[in-house]
Amino acid sequence: MGDIESVLILFAAGVVSGIINVMAGGGSTLTLPALIFLGLDGTDANGTNRIAVLVQSIVAISSFRSEKYSSFKLSFKMGLFTLPGAILGAIAASNIKGETFEKILGVVMIGVIITLLIPRKKINELNNIERVPVLVYLSMFAIGFYGGFIQVGVGFLLMAALAYLLKESLVLVNVHKVFITFLFTIPAVIVFILNDNIIWFYGLSLAAGNGVGAWWSAKISIKKGEKIIKPVLIVSIFIMALKLLGVF
Repeated sequence: MGDIESVLILFAAGVVSGIINVMAGGGSTLTLPALIFLGLDGTDANGTNRIAVLVQSIVAISSFRSEKYSSFKLSFKMGLFTLPGAILGAIAASNIKGETFEKILGVVMIGVIITLLIPRKKINELNNIERVPVLVYLSMFAIGFYGGFIQVGVGFLLMAALAYLLKESLVLVNVHKVFITFLFTIPAVIVFILNDNIIWFYGLSLAAGNGVGAWWSAKISIKKGEKIIKPVLIVSIFIMALKLLGVF
């Protein structure tokens, strides 16, 4: 397959992935297979995909900020706790077989769907949180490890943890998720670069698409709010859970 065809495939996959990742999560279930289809092995695909995730996060943050939706101080504070886990997860990525872990995660994803369907009474529509529960920081370390390890579906875990521990609206949870993903992706990218697991031509082609998708997804999620985010999130989680459990 020629370079032009590869660029088009990755750009298209990136646009769809960027939209899904910012609004819900699981976009890497499209991009990782696309990279492997183009000839990359699993480890290089995992590393190359992180360039797209990093660019996507930067663009989404900018898009949210242009709509005056940002809470960088709180997002940064929570995100710092993902960094140690992300470094350990990225180092472990090439040494641990994740088949059993994926099955467990599939069951967890079904649990996440159930929690999303349970009505929440207290929701902070504005960022007025005075005290962050300790459990939030503990969950950030664990999520950081998973994000550094495999990335796929980390957005679901972040949204579930933040939505129910902070009791914020899904729009604000989305803003936190994007910024936290940006933070823990930085050390993961560095680890993959040091291990020569990034194919830059493919990574940048994919990143261009992710950036376009992320920009518009952030704007749509703000304008439509939970009415669009929740159904997209539930459907995306359900599809990924079935995939992890080996249903298809």
